[in-house]
Amino acid sequence: MSSHHKALLPLALAALGVVYGDIGTSPLYAFKEAMTGHHVLSPTPDHVFAVLSALFWAMTLIISIKYVLVVLAFDNEGEGGVLALTALAQRVSRQAGAVSATVVALGVFAAALFYGDAVITPAISVLSAVEGISIAAPELADWVVPLTVLILTLLFMIQRRGTAFIGRFFGPVTTLWFLTLAVLGAASIVQTPEILTALDPRYALRFAIEEPGSAFFMLSAVFLVLTGGEALYADMGHFGKMPIRVAWYGLVCPALVLNYFGQGALVLRDPAAVSNPFYLLAPEWFLPILIGLATAATAIASQAVISGAFSITMQASRLGFLPRFRVLHTSDSEKGQVYIPAMNWMMWVAVLILVMEFKSSSNLAAAYGIAVCAAMMIDTALCAFVVTHRASRRAWLLVGLMVFLAVEGLFFAGNLTKFTSGGWLPTLLGLLLFIVLTTWKRGSALVKERQQAYDIPLAGFLEGPLPDVQRVPGQAVYLCTNLALAPTALFHNLKHFKVMHETNVFLHVHTEEVPHVPADKRLSIRDAGHGMFLVSISYGFRQEPDVPAALALPAAQVLGLDPMMTTFFVARSQVVEGPGGLPSWRRGLFAWMTRQSEGAASTFRLPPNQVVEVGTQVML
Repeated sequence: MSSHHKALLPLALAALGVVYGDIGTSPLYAFKEAMTGHHVLSPTPDHVFAVLSALFWAMTLIISIKYVLVVLAFDNEGEGGVLALTALAQRVSRQAGAVSATVVALGVFAAALFYGDAVITPAISVLSAVEGISIAAPELADWVVPLTVLILTLLFMIQRRGTAFIGRFFGPVTTLWFLTLAVLGAASIVQTPEILTALDPRYALRFAIEEPGSAFFMLSAVFLVLTGGEALYADMGHFGKMPIRVAWYGLVCPALVLNYFGQGALVLRDPAAVSNPFYLLAPEWFLPILIGLATAATAIASQAVISGAFSITMQASRLGFLPRFRVLHTSDSEKGQVYIPAMNWMMWVAVLILVMEFKSSSNLAAAYGIAVCAAMMIDTALCAFVVTHRASRRAWLLVGLMVFLAVEGLFFAGNLTKFTSGGWLPTLLGLLLFIVLTTWKRGSALVKERQQAYDIPLAGFLEGPLPDVQRVPGQAVYLCTNLALAPTALFHNLKHFKVMHETNVFLHVHTEEVPHVPADKRLSIRDAGHGMFLVSISYGFRQEPDVPAALALPAAQVLGLDPMMTTFFVARSQVVEGPGGLPSWRRGLFAWMTRQSEGAASTFRLPPNQVVEVGTQVML
């Protein structure tokens, strides 16, 4: 067996927990909500067959075909996710000479909507698992919410330990979970094999024709089987396309289909089981074990979403849509495993508020769907944009994407019926975060414009006569937001201290629109003479800047830097009121975000005892 095939199985196993944790816990509530949600369907055979037919074909079209086969092909140098796709769309549109601000806005809005999903998923998943207690021991029903709060609190507390702390259990536990789903479903199907005729799409089509109103409302519940589909694409960079596809077709999809159809078979035999068909599939002796396994599976699903929120926050910061956050690295071997304390505790508060406000998975299901569906539609639209701007256009692929977009449009319309019942919450959260993301991007651009208006061109400084000041021993590294302009900190040295170092490095850290920049292309160095150098350090948006490490690369030896004799000069801007620019409320928001942002010294891993920070004021 080749080494490639040897690595495929462990990667597919690892992908089970991280990639499929969310969609894998949908059987806890999806079929039940389709039958007993806010628009109740009587548990008649016709309704059961119609719901199962719709569930199966929705999962086939959107997950099995759209995401697993099609969207995974739209990688940005191996990376996936809406921000990677947005960067790819920007790149191909620039090649076509037509940069579209709409593309960026769509991608940023989808990223904002992701956070809505990231706070609802832990709440609904863990709550639906713990609700099994009320089946096993009805007298403990009042403990469901307190236990859910306790489990979620413990989950957020251990985030500081990193994904690796519980990650070793992801694959085995999730594999056991999917095998359990398959066995429980298959055992029920064996008792009522006629349920398999629901694979025929005509059941769903007939229901839509005969009861169009009920079918339309059913769409919002059917969509619950698709939540978590975007994670397939977002986590592609961690595992690659093939392991994700092998895990889906080899275990996840068959297990989910068996379980959904097993629940349907149970309801055919006993219509009263529609109250909680998932847990009622299990024999009484197995119920406590199933509750424990479901709780572990939902904790893993929540962990995967929380880690995704950390990852997308870091990407957004690298691309200039968020300020620098304090990022802690939780693994010595996996650079992608990070912990962002501010994001962790904000999410914890939001999740607990959801649990205590909605109190049940059925109530939370009403809030679930609008944001996720909108993000899926944006994925499809951006993929179509990339297809139309590539040299090798494929008409059949574009037609297929339009079909997916139409189907998702129906689901979105169906989910809108839940807007007043709770769907407004993730939508509002997404809109607020979109305002935050775009405010930071616009404010940062204006700050750069203001600085360019007052700063002196660096080329003129380097080409003119050097200032008549003393050259002192040592090396100075000036961090610049723009290598075309002389850094403010340099003029502070010249004005107040009347000195220049023997070696002066003007350094700019640049984030490319690709996930990774190889080390041999990290540095660009130009010797400007008289002991002065212009240095550009490039990173991908999934990489973490480390300036001292970059300056230790062989290509940087020409600078002659002594790590112990190097001083790093950075500027920190303070926003004050000025003419024009941002409206007062956005200026206040941008100023607050500026104060909360992590300093350049921490972001670029500069040695703390070798950093001099210079404050500047910028009028907006």
